Amino acid sequence: MRPVPGWTYRVRAWEYLMRQWRPYFVSGLVEAVGGPALYLLALGLGMGTLVNRNGAAALGGATYVQYIAPALLCAAALQIAFSECSFATFGRIKWRRTLWGITATPIAPEIAADAHVMFISTRLTLSAVLYYLVLLVFGVAGGPAGLLMIPIAVLSAMAVGVWILALSATIEDDAAVVFNLVMRFGIIPATLFSASFFPIEQLPWVVRPLAWLSPLWHGNELARDAALGGLPVWRVALHLAVLLALFAAGFVVARHRFRSRLAS
Repeated sequence: MRPVPGWTYRVRAWEYLMRQWRPYFVSGLVEAVGGPALYLLALGLGMGTLVNRNGAAALGGATYVQYIAPALLCAAALQIAFSECSFATFGRIKWRRTLWGITATPIAPEIAADAHVMFISTRLTLSAVLYYLVLLVFGVAGGPAGLLMIPIAVLSAMAVGVWILALSATIEDDAAVVFNLVMRFGIIPATLFSASFFPIEQLPWVVRPLAWLSPLWHGNELARDAALGGLPVWRVALHLAVLLALFAAGFVVARHRFRSRLAS
């Protein structure tokens, strides 16, 4: 019998996870469209009016809504990645045991991890596309290069998400406590202090290095450059290299943790 290629297994496992998610597609659609519209109306057109009146020189000449729009896309992707990589993944391992069912077939735990990353990346891409369309309606999506905000948002979110996947495959109990700590001391501060709502130069210089360590900051800078331009090529390359390195390292760790957990 001819061996089944590894990518065939990955695609089949990915398709299974997509089918499992299908009942939640409509609610995800509403969230992906309604959330951005509310944020843009409240922050961009509401508070943004005050910012624009008091001078937007610190924003590089952009209006406030133009400044925050790319960052809102990246922040939304990060929130979804956290949700899918934390409680949802832990549930598939511990409670629903979906991933145990996948690995009961000839699919190895590492391939299940690959399929899981593919599934979450697909989920993020669909949400990012819808978010981009909302930005387009509001006129803050930039030119054709603004489309690059979609893969940038997915990459920056998954640069964090793969590490949370590894965590989900490691913890046995008290998941709510662990994930709430990650949200409280990781995701929320990253969203607030990664130049999402104001330039990083507005932070005291002693805390700026903490913002530089955030993958979301690198994603925000790249997404903002895609929509508005202004970054030199070397900085684009540096931000991209950091995100790719974080994703690659986290992906290796996540595969290892999936193997240790699901092969036991």
